[in-house]
Amino acid sequence: MTKTLNLLTSLFMFFLLLGSNSSYSAGGHDGHDDEHQTKAAEGPQGGRLLTEANFAIEVTIFETNIPAEMRLYAYADGKPVEPDALTAKVTLQRLDGQQDDIQFSAEQRYLVSDISIAEPHSYSVDVNVEYQGKHYHWHYDSFEGRVELNERIMGLTGIATDIANSQTLTQKTHLFGVISAPPTARFNVRVPYSGIVSQVLVQQGDAVSKGQLLARVSNKTTLKQYDIISPAAGVVTERFFNNNELILDEILFSIADYRQLYVELSAFPNDIQQLRLDMPVTVFSLHHGETASSSISYIAPQMTEGHIARVRAVISNSSGYWRPGMHVEATVLTAEIPVALAVKKSAIQRYRDMPVVFARYGNTFEVRMLQFGREDDDYIEVTSGLKPGTEYATANSFVLKADVLKSGASHAH
Repeated sequence: MTKTLNLLTSLFMFFLLLGSNSSYSAGGHDGHDDEHQTKAAEGPQGGRLLTEANFAIEVTIFETNIPAEMRLYAYADGKPVEPDALTAKVTLQRLDGQQDDIQFSAEQRYLVSDISIAEPHSYSVDVNVEYQGKHYHWHYDSFEGRVELNERIMGLTGIATDIANSQTLTQKTHLFGVISAPPTARFNVRVPYSGIVSQVLVQQGDAVSKGQLLARVSNKTTLKQYDIISPAAGVVTERFFNNNELILDEILFSIADYRQLYVELSAFPNDIQQLRLDMPVTVFSLHHGETASSSISYIAPQMTEGHIARVRAVISNSSGYWRPGMHVEATVLTAEIPVALAVKKSAIQRYRDMPVVFARYGNTFEVRMLQFGREDDDYIEVTSGLKPGTEYATANSFVLKADVLKSGASHAH
């Protein structure tokens, strides 16, 4: 509940500041315009139309069922120009300083780029064309998924950042279970002869040591008194007789040694496939946040009728905190996987139906479309879309997404 309130507060503060602060900006994308900017001229193919005198170049991005490529259409006096009648070069300058130099070759009725145009399609563009001995040059900005804000606004909206680098993924399986006492931890103290309990020296709940005197019993026949001693260290869990009572071949006390306890865990079939003996286990109390460390000592060879297999770990209980019957949660460390690049899962937003993070360059944030690999509870491997060492928004990145969406930026080509 507290986390939800914090998010709502951050979002409210963001839009309140947005209404009174002009330092925010988000751009459109190639013909990718927004409501705050003058709409760029559009050509017959739906791309950005660049004109000089009677000559024009239309810049488009084609990405239907193929990797995105840039296509240039040429026009002279309003009529199409054959693509082999001109040469062209386009330079894309990206926010992170990367420069893409693009050459073109003739194909059908257009020039096609020699490289794929990587996401995001957000860059400053320089277009250079040679046609009939004349050189043409255009420059324009085509931004998308970009937000600018200063340190003060970042602090007020709670945006935090981190550096994307290598990580060791710690893959875990989460199980639930209950604490129980090992069968060898229970001791029933009987009298060797029938007799009268002459003296009981301990009470239920008392801690006792091995060899400690627990009671005295008088033999019924000989009237000889003999001592009853504890067979082990532990706690008196049951006391069945009082002074001066007759006892036959019966249990006088029950004693339990809880210095070591079982953690009996329930594992479903999908969990069992990942588990092995000796894997590290961390046990969590569901009540007070106490933890204990152990390893898997037993995996049942059969499933129960509920399609659950029993998995066991043994924990030390020298503090006496853990008690049989307590319900617990446990995480089993199933794998540690070094990866070259990973980001926090909390940083991920969706933009144009793709998972993204917001990379930071100075006071500007811009989306980075990512491809993912393996993951753990907190981090996910990045296989493409982000450079190592990039600073990115980790907390409250939804504020950045909200501003991008508010700007009305589109991805039309």
